[in-house]
Amino acid sequence: MIKVKDLTRKYGDFVAVDNISFEVNEGEIVGFLGPNGAGKTTTLRVLTGFSPANSGNVEIAGYDIFENPIEVKKRIGYLPEFPPLYTDFSVKDYLSFVADIKGVESRKKKEYTEYAVEKCGLENVYKKTIMNLSKGYRQRVGIAQSLIHKPDILLLDEPTSGLDPIQIIEVRNLIKELRKEHTIMLSTHILPEVSATCSRVIIINNGKIIAKDTPENLSDKLTGAVMVKIKIANDIEKAKIAVSEMDVVKKIESNEDMLEVELKNKEDISKVIKNLVEAKADILSVVPSSASLEQVFHHLITREEIV
Repeated sequence: MIKVKDLTRKYGDFVAVDNISFEVNEGEIVGFLGPNGAGKTTTLRVLTGFSPANSGNVEIAGYDIFENPIEVKKRIGYLPEFPPLYTDFSVKDYLSFVADIKGVESRKKKEYTEYAVEKCGLENVYKKTIMNLSKGYRQRVGIAQSLIHKPDILLLDEPTSGLDPIQIIEVRNLIKELRKEHTIMLSTHILPEVSATCSRVIIINNGKIIAKDTPENLSDKLTGAVMVKIKIANDIEKAKIAVSEMDVVKKIESNEDMLEVELKNKEDISKVIKNLVEAKADILSVVPSSASLEQVFHHLITREEIV
């Protein structure tokens, strides 16, 4: 749905986006991750046609963004970091206004508006003035305006910025629900957002893409090993001896009733479990673990070791 190749955007001598390439497939929620000033918002502005590029190619839903900008805009819904709300409008009047400027046909306007209102949970505030809404509901109205023309693709820039914990959870759930009908690219520097909602991440820093993969694969690649915690109900020392003698084990530690085992590959977990069963260990739980997305992100940005 989104294909970006060799994209560069400069502001004078400053290179905000430096020759980046990536793709977002239909039905994905992809996290566009990076620290403040990394180039996330600039990239989204180019994808929406709001900002020109100095070089490169961008294709949205099969259309070249520079050759067919109107067709691209029809297929994109955009939520900027600060939603473009007219706070003296009611929700009803605002969404009607946005539908008109986005060219929604009169015969489809009621249907599309009801769709956006229902998806964003705005039924109870539909006739209220936007200035009287909470920050969470204003964010929902911002997402509703991006949906009002039923676009193929949603570009969401920091969609939970400034929200309280309850509102964050509500918006996360909304984004996951929208995945059923829209391809979503989610820009953020808040790492739990990516872990909670995204199946794949693209990490950008200083205008350059430094990683593209699932959070799990990034973790495995960077740590170079697989960690697994195994809870044992009976003789922990006997279990430790049985596991430590295996060739696939790189490191093992015991702590009361828990074995912490570092393996070479994920496939080796089953071998360890089989060995423990043969040693008559009473296994209560097996929990694979790896470096968190926070650790991966910090390593990629700073190049410090993951610990």
